[in-house]
Amino acid sequence: MPEIDFARLDLRDALDLAILVEEEAKERYQEFTRTVGGRYAGDALEVFRRMVVNEEKHRAQLAELRKTLFADDPRRVTRDMIDEIEAPQQTRGRYSMSAHSAMEVAIDSEVKAYDFFSDASRAATDPKVRRLFMDLRDEEREHRLMLEKRLPDFPEEIHMEEEDPTEGVGSDPG
Repeated sequence: MPEIDFARLDLRDALDLAILVEEEAKERYQEFTRTVGGRYAGDALEVFRRMVVNEEKHRAQLAELRKTLFADDPRRVTRDMIDEIEAPQQTRGRYSMSAHSAMEVAIDSEVKAYDFFSDASRAATDPKVRRLFMDLRDEEREHRLMLEKRLPDFPEEIHMEEEDPTEGVGSDPG
């Protein structure tokens, strides 16, 4: 994972990166509800719906603090700057993946998010921002623990993955 030099980011950029992290995570979990959820009774649909709610809550908290501190100042960071912060490698999430595989991707993503917020909290100079980053770091750990606890509920035998690594999450299977 490329390292982000938090010492070189100003507070606005750090908040904007954090918002982008949460937006991407929410979108990923929404995609998992469509591609992994709803296939059979007891699949991972509810797990990923819950994660969508969690990620949106985080995004909203960050956006509120950002607006308080910086009003409507434009964003200077871009989505490609977060590709490996929480986002899974593009070949890891696939339209035909199993619930078990999706859970593994989700766990890996939550570990990356924990690391991001841990690093960001240490570099934050504003006490409110530092506290929020620390709270989000702790919530990412809770997400990981919840996902790890649920992982055995989705056995590897229910494996629908295809071998084509070019098939991206949400790609048209037709």
